[in-house]
Parts: sequence; C-alpha cells; structure tokens
Amino acid sequence: MADAAASAPAASSAPGQSLGSMPATPAQADHIEPRHLVAFVAMVFGMFMAILDIQIVSASLTEIQAGLSASADEIPWVQTAYLIAEVVMIPLSGLLSRAMGTRILFSLSAGGFTLASLACGLSSTMQEMIFWRAVQGFIGGGMIPTVFATAYIVFPRSKFGLVTPVIGLVATLAPTIGPTVGGWLTDQMSWRWLFFINLVPGVCVTTAALTLIDFDRPHWALFDKFDWLGLAAMAGFLGALEYVLEDGPRYDWFQDDTIRLMGWVSVLSAVVFFVRAFMVEQPIVDLRTFDDRNFAIGCLLAAMVGVGLYGLTLVYPLYLGRIRGYNALMIGETMFVSGVAMFMTAPLVGRLMNKVDPRLMIVTGSLIFALGTWRMTFMTADWDFWELFWPQVCRGVGMMTSMIPVQNVALGTLPLDRVKNAAGLFNLMRNLGGAIGLAGINTILNDRTDLHLARLHERLTWAHQPALERLDQMTQRLQDRSDAADMALKQLYQLTHQQGVVMAFADVLFLLTAIFVALAVLALLLRKPAPAGAGAAAAH
Repeated sequence: MADAAASAPAASSAPGQSLGSMPATPAQADHIEPRHLVAFVAMVFGMFMAILDIQIVSASLTEIQAGLSASADEIPWVQTAYLIAEVVMIPLSGLLSRAMGTRILFSLSAGGFTLASLACGLSSTMQEMIFWRAVQGFIGGGMIPTVFATAYIVFPRSKFGLVTPVIGLVATLAPTIGPTVGGWLTDQMSWRWLFFINLVPGVCVTTAALTLIDFDRPHWALFDKFDWLGLAAMAGFLGALEYVLEDGPRYDWFQDDTIRLMGWVSVLSAVVFFVRAFMVEQPIVDLRTFDDRNFAIGCLLAAMVGVGLYGLTLVYPLYLGRIRGYNALMIGETMFVSGVAMFMTAPLVGRLMNKVDPRLMIVTGSLIFALGTWRMTFMTADWDFWELFWPQVCRGVGMMTSMIPVQNVALGTLPLDRVKNAAGLFNLMRNLGGAIGLAGINTILNDRTDLHLARLHERLTWAHQPALERLDQMTQRLQDRSDAADMALKQLYQLTHQQGVVMAFADVLFLLTAIFVALAVLALLLRKPAPAGAGAAAAH
C-alpha cells in the first residue's frame, strides 16, 4: 500500500484512489495538467528509443561485425546482451518505481540509456560493445513499464482513449520500423550512428523528466527489505531463459552443452524465484497481481500479441531479403504500409474505446490480423509490394485494434497501488511472448524447410515430366554456354530450394493465423470492464 500513498499527487488528477473511481466533479475528471501531458510525451519518446534499439541493429550486424573485427559467434550478442539485460529490468521496474519515485527512476533510466548509447557508438572492441549493450538494455528496460504505469495513474479514465493509443502505437511501431531505421542510418552514415542518434533526444528526455515529473514521491524505506536473493534468482531465471530462446534455434537447442546448462540455470533459478515471490514480506515482483482475472488473461493475450508483433517483424524481412533479394532500404519501403496502417488506426481505436466493448475490439482486431496472415499462406516467390499490401494493412489495423484494448483491460481496471508492478509484468509477458515466438518461428522455418526440400527432391527425378520440361527450357535459354546442361540443373535445384523456403514461410504464417484465432476466442473469457466513471472494484 506504500505505492498508493506515493501516488497521492497523481490521485488528484486521476479519478480517485483506484482507476475508474468516481471523480469529484466532471471538470476534474476531464482535466489533464499541461505539465503532466508534456512530461508524458517526453516519457513516451524515451520508451520509443528503448524499444527501437531492440531491433535497430538487426539490419546492420554485418557492418558492426566488420567494424569491430568480430567473429560470427560474437556478433549475435549485440542483440542478445540487450535483450537479456532488458528482460530482467522490466519486472524489477515496478519495485524501483515505488521506492525511487517515477521522477528519479525515469531520469536515471533516460540519462543512463543516453550515456550507454554514446559508449556503444564509441566502442572499439566487441567486448566493449557487448558490455555497453547490456548496460543500455538494462537501463532502458526501466523506461518501458514506467510509461505504461504513468498513463493509468496520472490520467483520468475518461482520457484513456487519448493517451493509451499513443503507448500502443509506440510499443508496436518501434520494433516494426527498427530494422528499416537501422539500415538507413548505416547506409547513409555508419553503424555508429545507430547509437549516436539517441544522444540529443536522450538529453532532452532526461531534462524533461527531471524538471516536469511530479507524479509521486519516493519511498526509500522499501529498500530496507530489498530481496537480493529474489533479484538474483529472477535474473538467473529470465536471463538464462532469454539466452536459451535466442540461441536455441541456432545451436540445435539442448543438443548444445551451453544451451543445456543455461536451461538448467533457468529452471533452478525459477524455483527459487517463485518460492521467494510467495514467501518473503516484500518480493521483487508481486505475482499476486495475477489473481485479477482480467489482468491474468490480458497478460496471456499480450504474450500472444507479442508472437505476432515480433514474429512478422522477422518473417517479412526474411522473405523479402532471401526470396526477393531486397536490401534494408527496399524492405523498409515495402513494410512502410504496416506503419501507416498503425498510425491511421490508433486514433480510431482511441475514439471507440469508451463506446465499444473492448472484448469485441480484441476479437475483431485478432481476426483482421489472422485474415492477413492467412492470405499470406498462399504466397509464392513472385509476391511483391502489391501482393503484400493488403496483408500488411491487416497486420497494422489488426495489431492496433487488439493491442490497445488488451492493454486497457489488463491495466486499466486495477487499483492504483498495483499498477506499477502490473505494468512490469504485462510488458514482460509481451516480450517473453515475442521471444518464444521468434525461437519457435526460427525452429519451424529450419525444420519445415528441410522437410519440404526433402519432399521436393524426391520428386526431382528423371521420371518426373514437369521437372524435365523445366530443365529443358532452362537448358535452351543457356544454349550459348558450353556447360548449359550443368548450369540449368544447378538453377533448377536453386529454384527448388527457394520453393522449399517459401513453403516453410507459409507454414509459419498458418501457425500465426491459428494463434490469433485462438486469441480471439480467449478474449471472450475476459470480464467486461465497468464503463468510464464506474468504480474499479466493479470491474473485478
């Protein structure tokens, strides 16, 4: 309950002691302090930087590898180090926010993230880069859930339709455009600008946080009973799990000794973490928040949304790069459609939030997303911008229409003293869903590609008439070459491999379709939240 007291200044602008409580007057319920609004915008921009930096390096790993003389085994750690550190900080941020206050935590996070970005850009060895990327991810992880919590603590519920779509847009758009922004910066300047680009915005965000945030007060006494063993167990559990999910597909999962070791570290640490979470007086993360039905189901839905969000961020560039031969800029131009769809949908979703049952919006958004991925299951190696146009529109519209209501149903009806902790858990579930989804997609792509290639090669025999006809056509086109027959056979096998990869992509997209249909069904299990102005307790 210490957090409720810490949130006293915010409660004057929020609708009472719990989200959705009756305001004193309609005018107070609709009022947003300009100071708070400017501070919130600055915080959202900081969150955008933190989420963007997860994916911004993905299109430029080759350039970073060359610039730092790194090995092929070292370079994936530019992303892995960031993700492992971030996944530990996200759930921890709830306790830190209550103990330090929003102003101190966010200012330290934004300032530390900026300094770590500078250090990453100045790195001269791979070891330096990995260290500073871990620092950057850990510190940046404190900004993301803090912004989510602020939206529900500071602003009256009647204004959720204005502020929460902004968060939903940033959370979905930033990872979508990350590879494109990174590829463009590297192409136009150098890979070091992937990090230097954060400096000026980072200084501005830090300054705004220090001068404008006054939502709550710190409660330093919470550090007196800080559970250090619980923190170590949580770090081992989540950090090792993230490592297994990141590197598992690349090293054949538990056939690799390191993956197997980290798997055991994660399991044993998880046992200690869960015991501490329910046994100590002040746990690192309060898991009792999951006793709220809408929050528990909302976190499950957020994990499923994370699979689609990060999964298609992987699938689209892989298809366009491997099959169509696009560079990072061309991929960005093709995927720009999804970003535009998200931008156009967010305001509409915000207007509908207080008028339409959020469960209906989640079902509708999930099915729209599923329609886009189902359409993609018919893809061929010749699909280009216009064939991908409507699936990407469905992706953007469906993601925003489902993500924002899920976020509001999960967090928007909780009492104020539980929101900060809940925001960390909610974001953790979305990120873990994305990590599990990416690991599964990579594994399925590898396995299904091998399966389809084996089946296709079985049919490529001298007795298969269509294959012989295609081989003859290729040979005739190369008749000026002395090795026309050998070259034609090589091209035929290349086409066969390409077809096998495309079929594997279609399998992944069918799985994503099934996941979002299941998401639509699970949304029906949610309780309908009370209308704006009703008590939060009524929504439970």
